[in-house]
Amino acid sequence: MSKRHAFQFLDLPREMPRRIPLQLRTAGDWNELYGRFGEDEAAHQAGRCIDCGNPYCQTGCPVHNYIPNWLRLVEEGRILEAAALCHETNPLPEMCGRVCPQDRLCEGVCTLEDGFGAVTIGAVEKYITDTAFAQGWRPDLSKVAPTGKRIAVIGAGPAGLACADRLVRRGIEATVFDRYEQIGGLLQFGIPSFKLDKSVIAMRREVLEGMGVRFRLGVEVGGDVSMDELLRDYDAVFLGLGAYRYTDGGLPGQDLRAVLPALPFLVQNGRIVTGSDPQGQAIAGWEDRVEIPDLRGKRVAVLGGGDTGMDCVRSAVRLGAASVSCIYRRDEANMPGSAREVANAREEGVEFLFNRQPLAIADDGAGNVTGVRVAETRLGEPDARGRRRAEPVPGSEWVIDADLVIIAFGFTPELPEWLAAHGVDATGNGRIVVGGEGRLPYQTSHPKLFAGGDVVRGADLVVTAVQEGRDAAGAMTRMLTAGSTRSALDAA
Repeated sequence: MSKRHAFQFLDLPREMPRRIPLQLRTAGDWNELYGRFGEDEAAHQAGRCIDCGNPYCQTGCPVHNYIPNWLRLVEEGRILEAAALCHETNPLPEMCGRVCPQDRLCEGVCTLEDGFGAVTIGAVEKYITDTAFAQGWRPDLSKVAPTGKRIAVIGAGPAGLACADRLVRRGIEATVFDRYEQIGGLLQFGIPSFKLDKSVIAMRREVLEGMGVRFRLGVEVGGDVSMDELLRDYDAVFLGLGAYRYTDGGLPGQDLRAVLPALPFLVQNGRIVTGSDPQGQAIAGWEDRVEIPDLRGKRVAVLGGGDTGMDCVRSAVRLGAASVSCIYRRDEANMPGSAREVANAREEGVEFLFNRQPLAIADDGAGNVTGVRVAETRLGEPDARGRRRAEPVPGSEWVIDADLVIIAFGFTPELPEWLAAHGVDATGNGRIVVGGEGRLPYQTSHPKLFAGGDVVRGADLVVTAVQEGRDAAGAMTRMLTAGSTRSALDAA
């Protein structure tokens, strides 16, 4: 156990857990890149926190974790207490410790980030939960009194899981429906194993089921079970549907055989890596199956600079591609992906081509991809979101050689017909409209239906989906315990 002093950050540099050597990463190893801290390492790194009194790390976290508090508990060796405190704000801390872009959130605003190196908050968070679970810790619901209320949660992704966790903690029965055969949504199928080992998701399922959450998997709402049935059998319904609609860039040649959309590529590859490839079986939710060509020896180009693009380039490396390039229309400073993931990709041999606007997929006339036609760009005036527009430079077109192209322009929600039929309002881009005059937070235009996560925000971070699922559960609880929508609003 470390012995604390006020200037420990001067004696102990910032350190991350040991990583898998580079030569193993490029040889098809899908294990998590970062290992785990030992007890002393975790205590030493946690002890670097200066408890600055104005915890920017806490305000910079979407779920507002009590970070300085559980860092102190780790330093003192009180891991089970730290785990309980982590779960007070975050229903999925072991996930967020692995996949959050801490460099843009809590660690990015750490007081020590300028000059001394931020506290390794994410790695300590991962250590807390993994260690506590290994020691048999589980959330204590012994004092929870059943309310007799029942809520259906549609979607077993981060928003749905967070919502279910908070509901059962309030004595409300939660049944989670999902079209896939395992929980996790994109945590399971979209995020590669080198970022999030799937045993972590299996453990979370064990914990949730131990808390009383029920899962009905491989069930398609709108097909196997109707919304009318759910509205009849449950007191309310939470919609954590995610964002799965492919953003169509409208590129000429994008229908060629060797052009793949990012999400189906990641989902199918994840199934293969985990040994759950259906091999043509008709299983609910597998309509996004794509055939992944052999990437060995191929030149792969990924279009897009977000976290999904980083998952694609790093997966392509592990699939044996001869070269992998990431083509992005803005500069590196404006890249939406995590800086840490960009650095990992660059270390693994990915070439980044910034200020390049994809114009078309080039082919040889026989249907074989030969490259990506691009134009150089310069940054112009800001768009509606404040980001400077990428403007093509006239006369700067050329072709970047490639044998296979993965398009990672992003994903948006899509309002299912079975929701539209129940009068649920959505924007033109498919996002469900929640809150507003006369409604509780996260409540849709249908009083018994609530929504959160990507289906409301558009494709976003795991931690923001967790936050919205957690907070939506609070709003639903207020409605049910107050007895009516109006009395709930009056009590808010």
